[in-house]
Amino acid sequence: MTKLLLRLFVKNFRNTDDPKVRGAYGRLAGLVGLVCNLLLFAGKLVAGTLAGSVSVTADAVNNLSDASSSLVTLFGFKLAERPADEEHPYGHARMEYLSGLLVAVLILVIGVELAKSSVEKILHPEAVEFSVLTLCVLIASILVKLWMCLFCKKLGKAIDSTALEATAADSRNDVITTSAVLLGLLAGHYFRWRIDGWVGALVAVFILLSGWSIAKETISPLLGKQADRELVRRISDLVLGHPKILGIHDLMVHDYGPGQCFATVHVEMDMHENPLVCHDILDDIERDALRELHVHLVIHYDPVVTDDVELNHMRALVEKKLKQLDPRLSMHDFRMVRGPQHTNLIFDLAVPFDLSGKTAELKRRIDECVQFEDHKYYTVITFDPAMQPES
Repeated sequence: MTKLLLRLFVKNFRNTDDPKVRGAYGRLAGLVGLVCNLLLFAGKLVAGTLAGSVSVTADAVNNLSDASSSLVTLFGFKLAERPADEEHPYGHARMEYLSGLLVAVLILVIGVELAKSSVEKILHPEAVEFSVLTLCVLIASILVKLWMCLFCKKLGKAIDSTALEATAADSRNDVITTSAVLLGLLAGHYFRWRIDGWVGALVAVFILLSGWSIAKETISPLLGKQADRELVRRISDLVLGHPKILGIHDLMVHDYGPGQCFATVHVEMDMHENPLVCHDILDDIERDALRELHVHLVIHYDPVVTDDVELNHMRALVEKKLKQLDPRLSMHDFRMVRGPQHTNLIFDLAVPFDLSGKTAELKRRIDECVQFEDHKYYTVITFDPAMQPES
């Protein structure tokens, strides 16, 4: 069914790297969710009203909120496709994240309202009228929501969309909550247990926890979460794949929404290389990054000394010590300034966040190492936070 819908409504559906195809995926998921949830809302509302069941009626209202969420997803993907303009030079792709956040807020609101109605039902329990219609509607709802969960999960995975993953999680939650409502209804009919309100309360707690979890997942990229390790590795491999690149550092990845990824990196090249040749090499790498990884890459060129025996020896010594202290430590821009009495070893050191409070101890250990080699060596270290994960 999923492939059939993709073939019918998404042109070139296999080319998920194309922003237009990505937008079509999102609009299809929103449209399918809107239609299915409106049908489920109507069926459950009728069944819940006839049976006098607050949990069934609440489940109907939950489907109405899901329809609203699908509408938000639909418009979110549409707005995310808008091109960059003067006020938004990096595009509008983060609208997808905002739509996911709004879905989470709607889920939380529904959870609160369901909790209030459930408490009222617990305080004033009433018998729930069982009917075949209610039973059929709830079973149909479980099957439809299970399919919607798998549908949105498959689409979300195909285009790596947090908004569609949130929608899939919401559908999964609906399968669980509707199943709980069904069990409560059967328990009331066969055992005369008036647990309708308690089932509604449990469903409300589950909805609230799910909404909070989805909200955290969608807020993270808006705040600026750490770059994906796989993307960092691919960027690093692409840059270091050129034989003239001796090393890289200060790789920073900025996520402005799906399909709008910008990155900057410093590369080290032999200072004796022709600057014009170096410039051409870096231009080629930037174009390759955009074509192969869909990353807008900007490269800064750092010339390094490669024919100074003493400098190379001390650099290797410091690098060996850093690996002993912590393999995550990364050094760059290593320079040597010689004087009549002592020699300064100047470099930048990228430090993981959990070691940021131990920079004095790190410097002391490095100083011991270089001065054991010769008392003339002193270190001048600039400590920087390690912005990206190890690739």
